[in-house]
Amino acid sequence: MRTTCLRDCLTEVLRRGGQVQGRLRCPAQLYPVRQMTRGRSVRERSKKKRVHALEVAIERWKVISKVLTVVDALKMEEEHVTPLKRLEILRPQLGLTKPHKVAHFVRRSPQLFEVCRDSRGVMWAGLSPQAEALVEEEARLLEEHWHTAAEYVTRLLMMSVDRRLPIDKIAHFRRDIGLPYDFRTRWVHMFPEQFRVVRLEDGDYLELVSWNLNWAVTELEKKTAALTGDANAHGNASPPGELSLPFPMKFPPNFTSYYKFRGKVHHYVKKGNTDLFQKTAYLSPYAEARGLTPGSPEFDKRAVAVMHEILNFTLEKRLVTDHLTHFRREFVMPQKLMRLLLKHYGIFYVSERGRRLSVFLTESYDGPELIHKCPLVRWREKILQLTGYRGRNKNLGKFDELSDSEDYLFGNDDSSGDADSILDVKSEDSDDIMDDATLADDTEMDLGDLSDCFSE
Repeated sequence: MRTTCLRDCLTEVLRRGGQVQGRLRCPAQLYPVRQMTRGRSVRERSKKKRVHALEVAIERWKVISKVLTVVDALKMEEEHVTPLKRLEILRPQLGLTKPHKVAHFVRRSPQLFEVCRDSRGVMWAGLSPQAEALVEEEARLLEEHWHTAAEYVTRLLMMSVDRRLPIDKIAHFRRDIGLPYDFRTRWVHMFPEQFRVVRLEDGDYLELVSWNLNWAVTELEKKTAALTGDANAHGNASPPGELSLPFPMKFPPNFTSYYKFRGKVHHYVKKGNTDLFQKTAYLSPYAEARGLTPGSPEFDKRAVAVMHEILNFTLEKRLVTDHLTHFRREFVMPQKLMRLLLKHYGIFYVSERGRRLSVFLTESYDGPELIHKCPLVRWREKILQLTGYRGRNKNLGKFDELSDSEDYLFGNDDSSGDADSILDVKSEDSDDIMDDATLADDTEMDLGDLSDCFSE
């Protein structure tokens, strides 16, 4: 067909004497034989595979994440207090888009944030006493988590192909694996026996200093050893090599392995393919992977093992998929990483709600709850309780631009009342928010003048 089209195009050029006006189209483009069927989107294809319990979990996480961005912004301010308009200027960094206002966070979480109007009518926002206590508790928990986080970072370096990772990329994992806020400036220099900072042409990198054989054992190997009673697995001193361990798979109670589309049966999980995949031997994530052939079963299964290991390092056994795709080259993973995650449904679950996709390690969840919660996860649950969010879950079956959690946080539900009038900042949605004179006025305010206001 293609040869015939090219021949017809050449004939047309010769007939015109070699002059071509405009874009030359072949007959197949001008007179299509049939209309191609339009493929369904990833979201449409995955409706039948949606796990309601994990969608509930992602909604709760989004509430916590949004609130923590505001808490972090206030923590960077002197006395943890700032003009409310200044938070609006930081709206892009806080992940908010118009018409949503930071003021809605304050209105929805009065136990976390306080608002005060000074004598000149300027609105100020600050952390409540309960929030201040939680900030101090988080600092203590992060300090207790330092050595565990250092082990995870070292193991990430051990898995990387060059034994080094850009610090800017590690920053994506900061909140996920429990790194402190000053990890770039202070924390990275506290473990010189494990890693060091090196400056290359394209930026600062964290480089592995010493290889720890006892850490070159995957979390899956440790769990398997615990189940079989093998006490030597944790002290395994042999270099990492080939593994043949099957990955745990977990499906929702109402899961069916197939669906029908246009009269044909399509399988989400083909038992024969799954069994073959689980039996395929693969290289340990800590073994040298340069010689693997991209697209081979061994290559793909090692990539699954790497993702499985990274998710085990995270506090909530969940990551934004963007954070994984940033490391394709460093961890020798396929370009189409999302396709691999979706393909291995049961090992992973990809939530497609909102603007960014998230991937879960299904074995780590019992319904919407993590099976094993570390102190930092329990701390985040305290933050969630103070927001007042109870998870109405009215839109969990839809992929709306504004999700249930965001609808709650931005005050677009029926319980909004007239509280907005209390926090109305007229210039929030106008260009004059950048008025230098106004900001200068606010910044010159003596914070001592607000002490009585925030102490009430």
